[in-house]
Amino acid sequence: MSDERPRESDLAAVRTVPIAGRASKVRAEDFAVPPASDRSFGAFLASLPDILVARDFLRVADAVAAAATAHKGVVMMLGGHVVKTGLSRVIIDLMERGIITHLAMNGSAAIHDYEVARFGATSEDVAAGLRDGTFGMAEETGRGMNEAFIRGRAESWGMGEAVARALAAEPKLAHPEVSLLMAAARLSVPATVHAALGAEIIHQHPAADGAAIGDTSHRDFRRLAASLERLDEGGVALNVGSAVIMPEVFLKALTVARNLGEGRPRGFVTCDLDMQRHYRPRVNVVQRPNIDSGAGYEITGHHELMIPMLAWAIIDRLDRR
Repeated sequence: MSDERPRESDLAAVRTVPIAGRASKVRAEDFAVPPASDRSFGAFLASLPDILVARDFLRVADAVAAAATAHKGVVMMLGGHVVKTGLSRVIIDLMERGIITHLAMNGSAAIHDYEVARFGATSEDVAAGLRDGTFGMAEETGRGMNEAFIRGRAESWGMGEAVARALAAEPKLAHPEVSLLMAAARLSVPATVHAALGAEIIHQHPAADGAAIGDTSHRDFRRLAASLERLDEGGVALNVGSAVIMPEVFLKALTVARNLGEGRPRGFVTCDLDMQRHYRPRVNVVQRPNIDSGAGYEITGHHELMIPMLAWAIIDRLDRR
């Protein structure tokens, strides 16, 4: 074995710099503060640390409030889990206040919305139904929605419009007041449904008509593309709980809008809100639309907590304007 020892760096010769000249990402002034005498929701928001996702959360709330004030577009895209976690009333309130200007959803969200409005309950035990082949085979849901699509094709309605009209025509509904699609129709807010053929339980029903599904959902794609024009310079697009369908649809609809609008809309904010972070929402919603302008955020958390908090924060911001 050699007696020669490995070289060591001489730390006595290291250059140091004064901390006053160093850029620091966190300051004591940014720290959270505990509850005090004012326990309002506004005080809670003001108590949050101005750091990482807490900062992003407030920026998104500010962006939506600013968009609503300036009459810019606020597009909310939904996955089915958002309806299943009981958030319909919160979203309807945002539509009633004129904040949401377009509501887009995947097929599962529309199915849950239809079932809750018509029957007062939704979300079956998939594993149990899969054993004997009854998963997704509810007669009334499949027939009612597919007949709505067939009528919608004949009348040149979009899928969301067709479902809203079908629900409105039902003689007895369990809870019409919590239907997102019916509320959107009542408020003249465009509501679109974006089907994934074969991915939704109503596509396995004997009444399913592929031509009607395709026609009404494609009409809704065109309606979404037209609505995205309002995002230009100050709008907001929120993707809530859709890991695949809505991020893909959004990217294509945005391409159409920019193709027809000479590169616009630009300069808008996007945000993905979900329980987990996924590739498509991150790339198609948060990153790619904002390469040259605007801003994108990812806020991760349970819908049943995050969406009410965001809605309250938006309204707090609007009340202070």
